[in-house]
Amino acid sequence: MSTGVDNTLVRVFDTTLRDGEQSPGATLTSAEKLEIARQLAHLGVDIIEAGFPAASPDDLAAVQRIAREVGTANGPTICGLARAVEKDILTCWEGVKDAAKPRIHTFLGMSDIHLKYISNITHEQALEIVRKAVKLARSLCADVEFSPMDAARADPQFLVEACAAAIESGATTLNIPDTVGYATPVEWGEFIGNLIAETPGAGPNSGIIWSVHCHNDLGLATANTLSGVLAGARQVEVTINGIGERAGNTSLEEVVMALHTRSKYYTLRTNINTREIMKTSRLVSNYTGMNVQPNKAIVGANAFAHEAGIHQDGMLKHASTFEIMTPETVGLHQSRLVLGKHSGRHALKVRLQEMGFKIEGDALNQVFMRFKELADAKKTVTDADLEALIADEFHGPEELFSLSDIQVTCGTMGMPTATVKMRSIAGDEFVHAAVGRGPVDASYKAIDAIVKAPNTLIEYSVHSVTEGIDALGEVTVRISPADDEKRSFGGYGADSDIVVASVKAYLAAVNRMVAVMGLAGQKPEGEVSTVTVQHAEK
Repeated sequence: MSTGVDNTLVRVFDTTLRDGEQSPGATLTSAEKLEIARQLAHLGVDIIEAGFPAASPDDLAAVQRIAREVGTANGPTICGLARAVEKDILTCWEGVKDAAKPRIHTFLGMSDIHLKYISNITHEQALEIVRKAVKLARSLCADVEFSPMDAARADPQFLVEACAAAIESGATTLNIPDTVGYATPVEWGEFIGNLIAETPGAGPNSGIIWSVHCHNDLGLATANTLSGVLAGARQVEVTINGIGERAGNTSLEEVVMALHTRSKYYTLRTNINTREIMKTSRLVSNYTGMNVQPNKAIVGANAFAHEAGIHQDGMLKHASTFEIMTPETVGLHQSRLVLGKHSGRHALKVRLQEMGFKIEGDALNQVFMRFKELADAKKTVTDADLEALIADEFHGPEELFSLSDIQVTCGTMGMPTATVKMRSIAGDEFVHAAVGRGPVDASYKAIDAIVKAPNTLIEYSVHSVTEGIDALGEVTVRISPADDEKRSFGGYGADSDIVVASVKAYLAAVNRMVAVMGLAGQKPEGEVSTVTVQHAEK
């Protein structure tokens, strides 16, 4: 007899707003939870565990609002968590009852460790609590999920009895949690398979949905979850970016993209719109304040970035050589070829062509040698660095204007002021003082007044090269001529004084622009070798 259950569909139960929010420091406001819930609905999750209504009045209010505004007829199921006690279950129902598809999720610790040290009850008492809790939940809501907490460390035969009791009492979903991240993949798959096979009334054609909820304490959450799916689980409990208590939960994006990318192996599907993954990841990261590590699978900054020369060469020939999924699949525009000391000639040539420089043969070899020298000194070579390198290589290192001295005054007591002393290639010396919004802005205005080469600052980047309070500051800038915004010129400067580094970088960019664009005729006022002092108007 058909149960109406699609066994090719893996239901995605997102618990970012409940278990994910339990990450230390990841507390969300009601408004933030609502916005994340809306995005989860766009993402296509099947169930949103919106919170733990009995935990606080604010959590109850947040769950109620999500139930009303996100839990529409065409939206996801809205679920609330409740301990296996009457008060929690009644409060949970108050939280989710306005959803078109509400669910009550109740749980009780079932390992001997939890029964002894948390509940202080026997196996028989635990089974009676499960029956009463599930019956109460089912009297309120047609969709009831039961979780035997710490199942991975529970006695298998007792767990079968607990699951059978939950089914008899009206549970529609049985979630088996590895609460402390103790299981390993092969073991967990066998554990789930045996549980499904041995629990009366819970076979493949029973209509009962089996679920897995894994934690990442041993770094095995995703592997364990996929093992559970292979064993017959058809619901996965996951969080965005894998956030959660301790080492976190199973990552939604990892499980979904594993099923998507290896569809021929798993022969299963989800309802997730994978192109919304990156957007959802960034939203959760911004609101929780939990940054995504660069090497995080799927959503990390380096997930679709390549630096090694062999990899870059392969990517340029055909993306499938080193990528098993396209960045567009998860909501990115394209992969990144990061230029660094491991990059090869092919990647450098392509990037220079993209920037408008067609360099071949010996000239390319010459530039590549200079690039390698620069890459050894820097972790990443930017476009501005390449602009500077090309200008030095093909237009000579000649400085039309050089910095002699600089002095800045800034703080809360007065207007930021910079006095710049420069020398031209002809030997003329110029001094100019200017006021700006800060010491760097004032310095740049003083340089502009001397050189008189109008431009727009389009990039200004600062970072530390070394560690400590005496760190060497590195600045990269890029400017465009005022009358030709399609062109850009880069400059680089480093100094222990960040203002001096900023001035060096800006002056390098201005010199290159003047040399390349033929702006040298726009000479500053005063062409004698005496010092000319000018004061900028505020």
